[in-house]
Amino acid sequence: MDQRSAKKALVPFDSVLCIGVVALLAFGVVMIFSASGVTAAQKMGGAEYFAVRQTIYGLIGLAVMLVASRIDYHLYRPLAWPLILASFIGLIICLSPLGMRINGAARWISMGPITVQPAEVFKVTIVLWLAYSLSKKSEKIKSFSVGFLPHLLVPGLAILLCLKQPDFGTSVVVALVTFGLLFVAGAKLGYILLAGGAALGIGYALVAGSEYRLKRVLAFLDPLSDRFRDGYQLSQSMFGFASGGVSGVGLGDGVQKFFFLPEAHNDFIGAIIGEELGVIGVWLTMAVFAVVVARGIRAAVRAPDEMGTYTAFGLSMLIGVQTLANLGVSMGLLPTKGLNLPFVSYGGSALVISLFSVGVLLNISRHAGTTPMLHGVETTESPAGNAKTRRGQTSAMEGMA
Repeated sequence: MDQRSAKKALVPFDSVLCIGVVALLAFGVVMIFSASGVTAAQKMGGAEYFAVRQTIYGLIGLAVMLVASRIDYHLYRPLAWPLILASFIGLIICLSPLGMRINGAARWISMGPITVQPAEVFKVTIVLWLAYSLSKKSEKIKSFSVGFLPHLLVPGLAILLCLKQPDFGTSVVVALVTFGLLFVAGAKLGYILLAGGAALGIGYALVAGSEYRLKRVLAFLDPLSDRFRDGYQLSQSMFGFASGGVSGVGLGDGVQKFFFLPEAHNDFIGAIIGEELGVIGVWLTMAVFAVVVARGIRAAVRAPDEMGTYTAFGLSMLIGVQTLANLGVSMGLLPTKGLNLPFVSYGGSALVISLFSVGVLLNISRHAGTTPMLHGVETTESPAGNAKTRRGQTSAMEGMA
């Protein structure tokens, strides 16, 4: 099929995915205003400071999302290596004197009025690189030296740079997404389990060998035992959920934002949702996230080629894992990791990058039913309308269709 025919076969935008993301974005602005108003009024000169900035970032992100939704995702194939190399350079700059440190962490690069967090960019570029490489080596995916090992080394090097910042949360997310994509691509389960076991051992050693990480884990196990020191943030978050109950104390009526809960508008915005909107509000928020992730998986299942499948699955997994991690931390189900809630937590570069990834998902969903060439191998239409190669694609995603 030539490019002109493929364009004619494009389907409309996934309106459900679009509406879900915009709803989360609008909800995030409201919750940021509620969570940060007191702090912003005292420290920034106006209660609306963070909400206004989030709105601006959101509008920029929506523009980026619309542009990305119009860019054929196949164009990222030749850009995979340049993008991943640029991300590595960003991670290295963070650790250099050019990086910006906040609370002892070197995770940001200051560019005048804009602050960029390269790790957020890397989360998306590693998905694009893995999708490109896995689809390119699909016939040798079960080979350890060709199909498995290279796809551990590149993410592994980036994880080492993230740990130096230190950014343990991003390291865990990248590792989970890497293993998830290897599984979907059809890598040998034994290799994945062996590497996963090694990763767990390394993670244990990193926690046990780091005083501040060990304190976080101990505070997670019993936050009330040291609620005014290491367990303070988690304890206050849990108090917020407890006071909210089923229906919440009412939007804007929470008390944790009155300087009791640090980072109330950022990493712990889930606690404000739980306090003011209750269990109902939390479950509704999770339901919208579930719809967004499900539509991303749907795009992966219906993608016409492996590149689209792996890209859509990886980006959907990024959103899902970060959502579960953020809310899990707020509820005291996971140790504190410093991950934001996608589309809802305050943050500039993270929000724009997340919306860019949604734009890529939207573009992949528009290609459902097209039949491009896969590495020079002719494709045919299946009864369901999905393109299948003559060599047969037996990845785990087909079982989810």
